[in-house]
Amino acid sequence: MVTFTLNGRQVEAEEGSTILQVAESHNIKIPTLCNHKALEPAGLCRLCTVELFDGRRTRFVTSCNYPVRKGIEVKTDSEEVIRHRKMIVELLLARCPNNDFVKNLAAEFGIEAPRFKLGDDHCILCGLCVRVCERMGIRAIDFSGRGTETEVATPFKVFTDACATCGACEFLCPTGYIKVSDITRKEVRPILSEFDEGLAGRKPIYVPYAQAIPNIPAIDRSVCSHFINKGCKICADICPAGAIDHTQQDEEVEIEVGAVVLATGFKSFDPSQYDTYNYAHHPNVVTSMEFERILSAGGPFGGHLMRPSDHKEPRKIAWLQCVGSRAINPCDKGYCSSVCCMYAIKEAVIAREHSKEPLDCAIFFMDMRTHGKEFDQYYNRAREGGVRFVRCRVHSIDPMVESEGLQLRYVTEDGRVETEEFDMVVLSVGLQTPPDVADLAEKMGIELDHYKFARTGSFAPVSTSSPGIYVCGALQGPKDIPFSVMEASAAAGAAASGLARARHSLVKEKTFPEERDVSAEPLRIGVFVCNCGINIGAVVRVPEVADYAKTLPNVVYVQENLFSCSQDAIEQLIGVIKQQDLNRVVVASCSPRTHEPLFQETLRSSGLNKYLFEQANIRDQCSWVHSNDPDAATEKAKDLVRMAVSRASLIEPLPMPSVSVTPAALVVGGGVAGMVCALTMAQQGFKAHIVEEKERLGGQALKLNKTWKGESIPEYLSKLIDEVTGHENIEVHLNAKLKEVSGFIGNFKTTIALNGTGEVRELEHGVVVLATGAHSIKPDEYLYGKNDRVFRWHELDEAWESDLVKNAGSAVFIQCVGSREPERPHCSKICCTFSVQKAVELKKRNPDIDVYILYRDMRTYGEREDLYREARALGVIFIRYDLENKPVVTETEGGALKVTVTDPILGRPITLEPDFITLATAIYTRGAEELASLFKVPLSQDNFFLEVHMKLRPVDFAVDGVFVCGMAHFPKPIEESIAQAQAAAARAATILAQKRIDVEGVVSTVDQALCRGCGKCVEVCPYGAPELIELREGVKVSQIREAMCKGCGACAVACPTGAAAIRHFTDTQVLTMVEAALGG
Repeated sequence: MVTFTLNGRQVEAEEGSTILQVAESHNIKIPTLCNHKALEPAGLCRLCTVELFDGRRTRFVTSCNYPVRKGIEVKTDSEEVIRHRKMIVELLLARCPNNDFVKNLAAEFGIEAPRFKLGDDHCILCGLCVRVCERMGIRAIDFSGRGTETEVATPFKVFTDACATCGACEFLCPTGYIKVSDITRKEVRPILSEFDEGLAGRKPIYVPYAQAIPNIPAIDRSVCSHFINKGCKICADICPAGAIDHTQQDEEVEIEVGAVVLATGFKSFDPSQYDTYNYAHHPNVVTSMEFERILSAGGPFGGHLMRPSDHKEPRKIAWLQCVGSRAINPCDKGYCSSVCCMYAIKEAVIAREHSKEPLDCAIFFMDMRTHGKEFDQYYNRAREGGVRFVRCRVHSIDPMVESEGLQLRYVTEDGRVETEEFDMVVLSVGLQTPPDVADLAEKMGIELDHYKFARTGSFAPVSTSSPGIYVCGALQGPKDIPFSVMEASAAAGAAASGLARARHSLVKEKTFPEERDVSAEPLRIGVFVCNCGINIGAVVRVPEVADYAKTLPNVVYVQENLFSCSQDAIEQLIGVIKQQDLNRVVVASCSPRTHEPLFQETLRSSGLNKYLFEQANIRDQCSWVHSNDPDAATEKAKDLVRMAVSRASLIEPLPMPSVSVTPAALVVGGGVAGMVCALTMAQQGFKAHIVEEKERLGGQALKLNKTWKGESIPEYLSKLIDEVTGHENIEVHLNAKLKEVSGFIGNFKTTIALNGTGEVRELEHGVVVLATGAHSIKPDEYLYGKNDRVFRWHELDEAWESDLVKNAGSAVFIQCVGSREPERPHCSKICCTFSVQKAVELKKRNPDIDVYILYRDMRTYGEREDLYREARALGVIFIRYDLENKPVVTETEGGALKVTVTDPILGRPITLEPDFITLATAIYTRGAEELASLFKVPLSQDNFFLEVHMKLRPVDFAVDGVFVCGMAHFPKPIEESIAQAQAAAARAATILAQKRIDVEGVVSTVDQALCRGCGKCVEVCPYGAPELIELREGVKVSQIREAMCKGCGACAVACPTGAAAIRHFTDTQVLTMVEAALGG
């Protein structure tokens, strides 16, 4: 180490360091124009000049290339140094008086106009471009001329083929003088970011996206200058970890496994092949995936709504549905992609929220397929909020000659031809399997269907044709996030069933160091402020926030991170906690909802109690909500950091108790979902109790004949019942009803009453799965119950072999009976497919029969679209109706049926005279309220059980240890019920496989000395955690069952004496944050 004096202060530095490097490490700013850490220092600009005294004389040296020496004295801001720098800047301003960069630099030095003769150049001769070109191994440009004639140019000042169009010169040029297009005629092709859908560029070395796993950079060999020209290697030179090795080669690794799960995802359809849409020729025609990136705060436009051509905010946007879906002739994609309708609505709603001015959004569609849970309600809200829905398939998009706009011509439902101009058009592109899926299938020995999706059966929806190989997500068929996540758990459950005997054989238990006792330590708070890439840093001035954090009480260490959640940042955090003896940690970053568990586990890895952590959400609450106001975002970030530090000063370690697990499951409901769930757990070695209120197993499936793929449901059901009743780990309780439930995750006790016998049994189990199914309503319209030739949908299966159905000459199906109406706004999902399936079967059995399907939107999603297409080919007539003009069913004096409906094409009423009518009646739950009360779980507005998170935890309840599957969750076909049952079993097995499980420390606690036993806490707790116990004779007090508590705080609010409180959120801890917020 070398000791010397820097601005009057003695400092130490490594031998060989330059004065500039040491100054920067001590936050001393020295201006420079020609220095770049990627290049060897040259001292060409002389702006980094400093004053140096070596013990004998004072002189001026360039700090960028002068190494520190023992005993020297350096001044970076003396009067002579400042005068020298101003002179250099004044000369540069005289040379380049019209360059914005140079003018701004001059303004920083207080120079308004130079005293010298003015030139008209834009090059400051810093030499960065020349030196970096040489470093690239190219040498396409160099200095030429002498004295005042010196300039940067190519040999002979002509276009050169030596240029590799890497753009390094243009990238480093501070004044914008160098342009690759002035050096070579070669086409400059930017490296487009795959993650940003080509709307922005990336570098040859890059992190694929912010949350990539592993979150480390990769090098694209196809565009890296080193691999092309054997030059550069700058990244390897400046990487402080020495992590870059350009000689690294691919390795083949052999892994022995007992099962394989294929989850290759999807590739979005490329609409370039649609010439009439002008996607490849007009920048304002974008795909839905591109529009997602436009709307994203981390996208190419920072979340600002703008069109690509001129970056202006659009006033009108159109969405065209079914691009690359439901289209056999143009692209051989006959299936429906299932997700496009919902994401188009979501994009339109969010676009309107992002727009500064009122935005006209129009969605052009054929059928609105919002068939998921609460999707129709979202559709209705969007329509009420101003999103236009136009039922039409647009043929072409025509660019406007006079503007950047786009013109659509379309035909309305009443036959009028309309022409509209839009600022942007979004193509709602479909999903397809990746191009290499056929090769993968061949290697794995699995079958694909005619659309190249993995072939699976309705009764084994995640099992491929090859035993031990499972599939989930879009590789199995187009689907949305909730069902993809659900199917992923299902695949895990199916795989686990086959691997049950090997459980725990390869498990490596994660160990944590012994927890440090910090009770006697003085407060030492560390604050880590995150840029989150540009998600936060593009708006919030993070360095300013970090500097502010250093001024706060008890803060001993502050660090700024690019990504605090990255693997290297986490490892660094562990090291800093140990090195700095931190005993409280504050991270200012994104949402604690997603990242708090990661940081808490990091504290455990460093030897701290995980509750000695506090997080300030400066992304959601600062950079997102104040994206147009950096000042407000920065000040608010300071406020949040101050509040977090204030609270961190008062937080204490909390115990992390654990409870034992009873390795058994209670499955409520003996239908297909309940039986599959119980069987999946039983095959994994766990005991399962099925409680069914009816006298036999099977549920609603007992009424059905075939799946839409033609598989026999009775045959499957018979086999399933035999497997369930014959399995040693399954106990079936028929004619049974739940009477009482107590306990918590891992330790439930349920009392059931066996009807008819008077017997009462108590079952002990660690988890609960609600699979109670659903029912079809009995409508009070369309003559149901008054004419025996009007069936509900499942009653048609029961009457399938009757003479009435077999000999019928005409049949009518009426869709959405009781569904998608104010009383039941949800779609029942199974009805369209069932009606189309039965219509096809009727036409195949009797080609002369007239079959009519009266519908509102035909929702044959996924590959069910093939069935819809087949029905139309066979002559089934589809007539659409509106809720305001529903079909009317009447009966003649002779008992004949008449159906009157308005044909939208003819524009007039028509009358049909069917031999029978089938009503696609709504699906609803019955008795859900009682179960919801027993298990303290919520219900949706439609009275179906409500999961904790629709996308991330689609089978979990907020109450730990309780899960849901089947039609109790929402109406769905049999294959989706089976997949969800397997998913629920897999999620339940994560608990049952453990001997003990940790319980959350942030729970309620009761000071029994203050408790008067009023029971208010028992009344208000939604989870049943508090209970009244007898402390002594005549004296009752409240006690919290910690494993049931979710820390919601309802008891603390309701408690009249202040006896109830929430650990980690005491009144003092919360109020100190309020004081910090107000006292800033």
